[in-house]
Amino acid sequence: MYQFLHDMHWVLPFRSPLATQFADAFTFLGYTPFFLIFMPLVYWFWDRSLFMRLAVVIVITAILNGWLKDYWQGPRPPVELQLDHDRVAGSYGRPSGHAQVAAAMWFWLAYEIRKRWAWAAAAFITVAVSLSRLYLAVHDVDDVLTGLALGIGGLFLLAILISPRFDWWRALPNGVHYLAFAALFAALWWTWPLPKYPADTENALFFFIGAYTGAILDHRAVPTQPKRPAWWVCVVLGVIGVAGLFVLHGLLTAAFARTAIVPDVSGGAVAFALGFYMTAIAPFLFRLAGIGREPPAHHAQGLVTEEQP
Repeated sequence: MYQFLHDMHWVLPFRSPLATQFADAFTFLGYTPFFLIFMPLVYWFWDRSLFMRLAVVIVITAILNGWLKDYWQGPRPPVELQLDHDRVAGSYGRPSGHAQVAAAMWFWLAYEIRKRWAWAAAAFITVAVSLSRLYLAVHDVDDVLTGLALGIGGLFLLAILISPRFDWWRALPNGVHYLAFAALFAALWWTWPLPKYPADTENALFFFIGAYTGAILDHRAVPTQPKRPAWWVCVVLGVIGVAGLFVLHGLLTAAFARTAIVPDVSGGAVAFALGFYMTAIAPFLFRLAGIGREPPAHHAQGLVTEEQP
C-alpha cells in the first residue's frame, strides 16, 4: 500500500508527447494565469455575487492548502520523475493544491448551477486535473487523495459560511470586514508552521481584499446586476479586459522591480491591484464605453436590488 501511495514510477509507461500535452493543459487549470483569465470573466459577464462566493471558496481553500503543506512537509516524488519541476520547486507535496482547489472550485460551481451537466463537468475536470498531477509526477497518490478529500470535505464548511445564516455577518459595515481581514493576517502570521508563510498565500489574501474593495465601489455605482451584452461583445470585451489585466500585471511587476520595496510587499500590492482591476477598474471602463451600466427598469424587475459584494 505504501508503495502504491508514494512510488510514482508506474506513470512512466503511460507517457507520450500527446499525453503530456493533455496533462499540461489540465494542470494549467490550477495555476494563477488560469484564474486571472477565468475569474474576471465570471465577474464581468456572469454574476458579480457568484464571483465573490467563488473567490471566498478559492482563497480559503488555497490558504488551508498552504498551511497544511508547510505543516506536514510531505516530500514530492523524485525530481528526475517530474515533468513540471520548475513551477513546484521549493514547495511541499501533501496535500495537492491542484486537486484540492479543483474539487472545491468546480463542485462549488456545480452546486451554484444545479444542473446534471454541471456536476458531470465538475467531476470530469477535477479527475482530469488530479490525474495530470500524477502523470507529471509532481504529486504522489497520497498527495492527490488528501487534496481531493480536503477539497470536497471543505465545501460543506464553506456552504455553511456562505449560507443565509451568516447574512448578519455580510450585513455588517465594511470596516468590520477589513478588521476581520487584518485579524486573519495576524492569525496566519502567528500560527503558520514555518517561520514565514509563502508568497502565494499572502498574494491570495491581498487579491481578495483588492477584489472586495473594488466590488464595494462597483456595487455603489451599479447596485443591480448589469444586463449582459451580446455574446460577441462579451468576447471582445473579455479579450481586451483580460489582456489589460496581464499588461497591468507586467507593468506593476516591472515598476516594483526597479524599486527597493521588498518582494513580499510588492507582490501583495500587485495582487491587490489585480483584484481591484477586476471588480472596479475594468467595469468602470466598460461603462465609459456604454456597456454594463444600470439596466433599464423593465430589466431590473425580479433582480435583487441590493447585492452584497
